[in-house]
Amino acid sequence: MYDLIIRNGTIYDGCGGEPFAGDIAVNGDKIVAVEKTGTIKEVGKEEVDATGRIVTPGFVDIHTHYDGQVTWDPYLSPSCYHGVTTVVMGNCGVGFAPCKPEDHDRLIELMEGIEDIPGTALHEGMDWTWETFPEFLDALDNKLLALDVGTQVPHTALRRYVMGERCSAEEDATSQDIAAMKVIVKEAIEAGALGFSTSRTEKHRASTGELTPAIEAREDELTGIAQAVGETGTGVLQGISDFYDFEREFNLFKTMVKASGRPVSITVEQQDARPDWWKQLLDGVTEAQQEGLAMYGQVPPRATGVLMGLTCTLNPFFLHPSFMEIYDLPLEEKVTRMHDRLFRRKLIEEEPTELDVPILKEIIYSYDKMFFLQDPIDYEPSSENSVAAIAEANGCSPFEVIYDMLLEDDGYALIYHPLFNYMPGNLDYVEDMMKHPFTVMGLSDGGAHCGALCDASFPTTVIQHWGRDRSRGNKFPLQELIKKQTKDTSEQVGLLDRGVLKPGYKADINVIDFENLTLHVPRVVHDLPAGGRRLMQKASGYETTVISGKVAFKNGEPTGELNGKVIRGEQPAPRMV
Repeated sequence: MYDLIIRNGTIYDGCGGEPFAGDIAVNGDKIVAVEKTGTIKEVGKEEVDATGRIVTPGFVDIHTHYDGQVTWDPYLSPSCYHGVTTVVMGNCGVGFAPCKPEDHDRLIELMEGIEDIPGTALHEGMDWTWETFPEFLDALDNKLLALDVGTQVPHTALRRYVMGERCSAEEDATSQDIAAMKVIVKEAIEAGALGFSTSRTEKHRASTGELTPAIEAREDELTGIAQAVGETGTGVLQGISDFYDFEREFNLFKTMVKASGRPVSITVEQQDARPDWWKQLLDGVTEAQQEGLAMYGQVPPRATGVLMGLTCTLNPFFLHPSFMEIYDLPLEEKVTRMHDRLFRRKLIEEEPTELDVPILKEIIYSYDKMFFLQDPIDYEPSSENSVAAIAEANGCSPFEVIYDMLLEDDGYALIYHPLFNYMPGNLDYVEDMMKHPFTVMGLSDGGAHCGALCDASFPTTVIQHWGRDRSRGNKFPLQELIKKQTKDTSEQVGLLDRGVLKPGYKADINVIDFENLTLHVPRVVHDLPAGGRRLMQKASGYETTVISGKVAFKNGEPTGELNGKVIRGEQPAPRMV
């Protein structure tokens, strides 16, 4: 008798080959048999009928920011609603370990500013039962988890821990500082961290407006840390940069790979101000691979989309004085005020307050990149559906169109602004990124950007949009898409024990009603500690999600099984294959 049998499914084993009709048997937390349908004659203590369904490995999301949420939410929503069974956090150089008690507020300010996670929720929800990174891992071991969680050492926390108040962006690390960082990073990797991450972008600022402390870290600091990772013989590197001085920045990452002998993945984004620089980055990645250096681009499956609305952090009236007066009102009162004709005229006609933040102005005033988000969701919208196009067709101002959009759905309506990886008239950026031989799926930012983004649903977009629904360009074979977010992402961070449906591998499995898989419109909820706000997005079609051999989710909802674990370091491939 087996513990669990999944029968009659169409199996996509994660290796990229053709699917086949088959059954899967599980004992404990491992897959023990994968056979053609009808071959497994034994019975299971529990059985799942997958007739008419696809069966895939659990999805592995290597770019999340659940570093705070993991301390209070065992399900790590919304990732759990999208077939994700393993998350890796500590990306972009931000996190909460190591951390001295007197620095709790400073790290929260960084996470609040960089990743838009409410500081009140972090203050209320985190118990801070650790100081060092090994103690952080021990603290997570004591938490109940539904998903597996991998960690990375964040550069900002490391710098703060070693340099204290000297860790600002303008301060260089001394040789003594670098030596101390190396000891801490090595200790963390040996205790179970999967790698080290850093941020070198102006987009990342604390809630106080300060740049991330690591943005101008010198080569000796970064290569010293990379050497420490390499000395462990394991671990990965992850980073993001503006690449304004491309040669200098790219060579810095190359030097880190050379110093460590470990792979690096770098965020890839197409930006309107520099529409082709991402190609230069991926060309550099290709050249590095030809030199024998393990460099990869980390890419998204859709545009990085800012969501705006009356319930969100931003909307195009955000800087208008009249809207500022009602910004903090409950939604129902806000909607009532906005239905007043005199208020409408005043708000539309008045001049906004000036704010010298270019990216913010781009988000709220680029009318040719604003779209009404509604069922069925279109994350690859045509220019003819933009606010600018609708306003021109109706002979009115964009503000009038936006005003009416915001009041839809009793004020819960959302406007979608594809900030990166989308330019009107060109829908091929993401496809080209995904096709590149040295890119890996990532950048969902699960757990972050609570009031402005909801990209933890990336895994659903990968298979639903690119494997079934896309109408404005090419699709990908479904088996290739599944491989991209199972075997490929697992291998990228050294987790060779999962992402494949074969005997000996970890029993993380999805049973999906692929024909009816549906991504729903995000909705703002107030379920964070202290009533904190965040965007939540669910999907229909994930009928069964198995984690470590136990059915953890049925039809997207938790069963109560908390079988997830903190991953302690690189995991070898199973002997039994």
